Amino acid sequence: MITAIVLIKTSVDRIPEIAESIAAIESVTEVFSVTGTYDLVAMVRVKAHEDLADVIPGRISKIPGVLGTDTHVAFRAYSQHDLEAAFAIGLDG
Repeated sequence: MITAIVLIKTSVDRIPEIAESIAAIESVTEVFSVTGTYDLVAMVRVKAHEDLADVIPGRISKIPGVLGTDTHVAFRAYSQHDLEAAFAIGLDG
């Protein structure tokens, strides 16, 4: 199982709508808002590295209102707490 953290740039007023669209994608296990450079973070888990191309940028980047995405692929599971802590100390670039 491969975990990808997807950072999504969007306007703040579109976050609920975009989060709902992302959550509807079968591979997405968590979606939550963070503050910082990116407005939304989705945690995506897929079985094979090739599957990431279908979800990112294949599906997420085509959602109306998504202005940009960046992806971090990891080989361990992240919790929401791990991600919020990383962004709080400025590891989002």
